[in-house]
Amino acid sequence: MSALALSVLLSLVSAVAYAGGAIVQEQVAVSSPGAQYAPLRRPGWWAAVALNGLGGLLHVVALALGPLSLVQPLGALTIVFALPMAALFVRRRAGATAWRGALMATVGLAGLLSLVGSSDAQSLGTAQRVGAAVVTGGVVVALMIAGRAAHRHPAVRSILLATASGIAFGMSSVFTKTVAVDWTGSVSAADLPSLAVIGVLATAGMLLSQASYRGAGLAAPLATLTVVNPVVAAVVGITMFGESFRYGTTGTALALGCGVVAAGGLILLTTERIAREAAEGATAAAEDGTEPVPSEGAPARDVVEPRTPAPLSDKVFVPSPASASPPVPDSVPAEERHDETYEAPRPPVGSGAAQLPYASFYGGPFAAVPRLDRRRVRIRS
Repeated sequence: MSALALSVLLSLVSAVAYAGGAIVQEQVAVSSPGAQYAPLRRPGWWAAVALNGLGGLLHVVALALGPLSLVQPLGALTIVFALPMAALFVRRRAGATAWRGALMATVGLAGLLSLVGSSDAQSLGTAQRVGAAVVTGGVVVALMIAGRAAHRHPAVRSILLATASGIAFGMSSVFTKTVAVDWTGSVSAADLPSLAVIGVLATAGMLLSQASYRGAGLAAPLATLTVVNPVVAAVVGITMFGESFRYGTTGTALALGCGVVAAGGLILLTTERIAREAAEGATAAAEDGTEPVPSEGAPARDVVEPRTPAPLSDKVFVPSPASASPPVPDSVPAEERHDETYEAPRPPVGSGAAQLPYASFYGGPFAAVPRLDRRRVRIRS
């Protein structure tokens, strides 16, 4: 087998390993909602780490055997392999919209990477490394804060964290290339800071990718990570390593078109996930018998109309108006009233109203309990 054919085979196996690791990560995120970043006690998460490590190792070997313009676009097939593998192994079927978005993202990314030309190997200076590390750390932290602020929208939060993960992985590739160019056969003291940055960025990328799968499915975060990672590496290569697009102005225009196609695929995947979340929320609300609460910024047609209160019952007792005739004076002396037996007033005949209780309760009428005059009156004989 030739070196070119072996590099293609290793690239395909690497994409399958990355896809398998993403599927396991998504399953761990679903079954471990409390562990957002690193469910260390779950063996499945360590299996996902091993699969991602195997994919990265095979990708590096493929780059050593084959040209960059061939190996890098083949790495974009991860999302294409992940969707049928998820349907086969975990019964997670993707809809037509998700497939269209995944294919658009893959085609756009493959076209963009194939247009990036190669250049002579060169390294970064100390100031450039420090600047790149500081800027990368600031961007990743800002995206993490934005993702935490968007916790009410799982799809948006997932895209932000997946973008941060892709940036971390892409910049770790940049520092790996720098160390590889400066490699002299042994590790020197000057390489230790770069190796530390590689370890920190790779770990951050792994933890952020795990967090991006929580509550957002598989397709959207995986496609975002698959696109952002090589695009960041390509941008740094063009701006800092002297690389350029092939075919001059025509190649640059084609690369921009491919970037638009890839971005359209990511947008399609994100909107598909948001629509699925809304449908699942409406179904759950219908099963529970409760009205769904519209999210911020929801269109007016999605807002539930308030219910009309039920009419009052016709059997509500309404007292008759007071008589306009003047009161009749009482002829019984005051001192003899305490000997009389109190008799509660009776409702009018034929009204069908029950006697009102002599006690107070919430929401009902109140009638004071009559008090008899217990004061003794001296009667003169």
